[in-house]
Amino acid sequence: MNLLEQVKTLIYKDIVLEWRSKYAINSILLYVVSTVFVCYQSFKSVDTIVWNTLFWIILLFAAINAMSRSFLQETGHRHLYYYSIVSPKAIILAKIIYNSGLMILLSSTAFIIYNLIFKSQADNLLVYCLAILLGSISFATVFTMVSAISAKAGNNSTIMAILSFPVIIPLLIVLIKLSQNAVNGNAIVDNVGDIAVLLSINIITVAISLLLFPYLWRD
Repeated sequence: MNLLEQVKTLIYKDIVLEWRSKYAINSILLYVVSTVFVCYQSFKSVDTIVWNTLFWIILLFAAINAMSRSFLQETGHRHLYYYSIVSPKAIILAKIIYNSGLMILLSSTAFIIYNLIFKSQADNLLVYCLAILLGSISFATVFTMVSAISAKAGNNSTIMAILSFPVIIPLLIVLIKLSQNAVNGNAIVDNVGDIAVLLSINIITVAISLLLFPYLWRD
């Protein structure tokens, strides 16, 4: 099979495995719903800055819970089996695409629930949804690569937190700034710089993943 066919097959495999178990995505959705509800019971009403920041904090921890298990199953005999039939680039690309789709689903669900419980304060909903889309893909690309490195260290959660910290902090700063501009009603043309930064982070992270993951997988 060529690279594209390998990627499609691996994505289909991940979807089938997730659909069979369901406990992972259900637990993450439960976390999102319960966290939003607890925040509502605690604050009742919040101003726009807190409303925006709180949403991204919830989304960040949901992303960590979802992405940390990316390579949990690709160990031992399965690792050796994949090594013999598919290329490492296909594996990392499939994981990034699958995790991006999963994060978009989780983020959309979280945003809908968040707006049902807390009244929406985004004046420019289009820009805010664009921030969620780019943020979901960014979380997926960063945490997928970090999860791959962590898997080589025995799925050590401490290593994952340390490695992701330098990338996630500036990413969160840009996302909060972009989404806050959307809350204030700024148009897309006023946020071109922040959007370009997020796109650049995604492109660089995917490029680094394609370059480094074959060496990780070989070891």
